[in-house]
Amino acid sequence: MATATAFPVDKSLEHPERVLLVGVMLSADYHGAAETRQRLFQAALNEAAELVAASGGEVVDVLSSSRDRAHSALFVGTGKAEELAAAVAAQQIDLVVFNHELTPTQERNLERALQCRVLDRVGLILAIFAQRAQSQEGKLQVELAQLTHLSGRLVRGYGHLQSQRGGIGLKGPGETQLETDRRLIGHKISALQKQLQQVKKQRATRRKSRMNSSLKTFALVGYTNTGKSSLFNRLTKAEVLAKDQLFATLDTTARRLYLSDAASVFITDTVGFVRDLPHKLVAAFAATLEETALADVLLHVVDVSHPEFERQIDDVNTVLAEIKAAEVPQLLVYNKIDKLAQNQQRPGILRAADGTPVAVRISVASGAGLADLRSAMIELALAK
Repeated sequence: MATATAFPVDKSLEHPERVLLVGVMLSADYHGAAETRQRLFQAALNEAAELVAASGGEVVDVLSSSRDRAHSALFVGTGKAEELAAAVAAQQIDLVVFNHELTPTQERNLERALQCRVLDRVGLILAIFAQRAQSQEGKLQVELAQLTHLSGRLVRGYGHLQSQRGGIGLKGPGETQLETDRRLIGHKISALQKQLQQVKKQRATRRKSRMNSSLKTFALVGYTNTGKSSLFNRLTKAEVLAKDQLFATLDTTARRLYLSDAASVFITDTVGFVRDLPHKLVAAFAATLEETALADVLLHVVDVSHPEFERQIDDVNTVLAEIKAAEVPQLLVYNKIDKLAQNQQRPGILRAADGTPVAVRISVASGAGLADLRSAMIELALAK
């Protein structure tokens, strides 16, 4: 019997998959005035479209609707499902992406109703991570998350997909009947967990070596695509991949950083967070995210030019609480001030009432405020 393997990048697709993006405004998810609910809902759809683009798909159309609660069988209800099926047929859609987490039953029923592959938000994010993971550790963590996700979706209706040609979310551990054996996947999950335990021990050894040096550790955290890797490269003269796309960085990188004759620190670049980051992914990336929880200071990088940057801060703090890093001191780094109005582009350090640095306004692109950031880091590194 074939064994399950990590998702490789699909090199066979000559053209991007045609994607129909579906968003449903559920009453329980959006609160406030009608205008506020609509703005937040549209921001969520825009982010979902970016995720599709990051996965290599082309958003051909976006269909949205409102419901009090999700339909138990189809999520969207029978009438909307018929509308989606008509759109799939008319526009030759390859993949329908729901910007929500679907149950295995909903996903299976939708595929039968739409006669098309269906992927939910969790599956989409996993597909991106599968394409981006470079290190052996990253690949192990992604595969564990994928297998955990797939284990609940083994009885899928693929009768309409006899001739599979690959695609977003199809590169992975067993999409054929031979490979979707629960026992096989259970054994594979156990094996991956053991391998990641070994990775955790190796990380602990490296971390202990750093801690013995008495240097403080600063961890870059933040929403995906806020400029963390670009800042890391600016500070350390490293060459970590930094692209204007969601989840460009998956693998943690650590460097020693000289700040002044009195202060040097270790700085780490980590995976970016996103709204409703799948719990499966948080659990699978425990070894990597532990670097964040055990840091002395978090440099929370924020794209201050983003219209929803305050919500993104809240989303990051939610994930930090989940990985038990909520109590780690933070220095907010308001990045991309160069994209603000001219009278709002002032760099500088913002301080608490006791004089402690709490935020710094910078632009990684122009270099404005980087000297202020280094000064704030020196203060925090030398603080008792």
